[in-house]
Amino acid sequence: MSEENIFSEVDEELRSERMRNIWRQVAPYVIGAAVAIVMLVAANEGWSWWQNSNSARSSDQFYLAIDLASQGDIAGAQEALDVLINEGSGEYPILGEFRQAALLAENGKKSEAIAAYDALSTTLSNQHLRDLALIFAASGFVDSGDTAEVEARVGGMISPSHSLRNTAREMQGLSQYAAGNIDAARMTFEQITADPTGSRDTLGRIQIYLAQIISEGAKDPNAAEIGSGDGVTPTE
Repeated sequence: MSEENIFSEVDEELRSERMRNIWRQVAPYVIGAAVAIVMLVAANEGWSWWQNSNSARSSDQFYLAIDLASQGDIAGAQEALDVLINEGSGEYPILGEFRQAALLAENGKKSEAIAAYDALSTTLSNQHLRDLALIFAASGFVDSGDTAEVEARVGGMISPSHSLRNTAREMQGLSQYAAGNIDAARMTFEQITADPTGSRDTLGRIQIYLAQIISEGAKDPNAAEIGSGDGVTPTE
């Protein structure tokens, strides 16, 4: 292998690592935005489980599990969540199941976490929560660039009317980037920037992604369309 090829591969790996670091930094905000959207929709549908007389105990149990996890007592947190899931009221058992899956992911048990989210996506009665479970499951495949697995989970959400469309697109674009398909990633990210309902935070992240992949030579899909129509080969 020539010295030039070696430096090229090292440079490519460094660029990929930068994008992975960006994803790790923004992932909590991406998922948090998805959670916020789902909870707002749920509120509009009249969920009142937090007002239930029994929910105070379930709330205490849920936050006990969170506190234990933050202190590093994972076994204790899982035990507290088991109690919540089996004995809790309202929707707290569902929150407990989501938190259990998150603990698995946080402790390196990615495949088990994905399986738990996939199970939630098929067993929950509320469509919004099923979609949220799929978002979480798809996030487990972003770093590996497994675009097929990401598509299988969030592909159905990429439609103009879906509340999580931009979260789904963001995961799709990041997985495309990780797979080395920077042209497809640029096209996906630019679909987000073209969405007039995109939030300021989301658009800010997407601009960072686009700057990165454009610097790596990702082709402009709009220029390609123009070129295909007039016979002129597009240039960056």
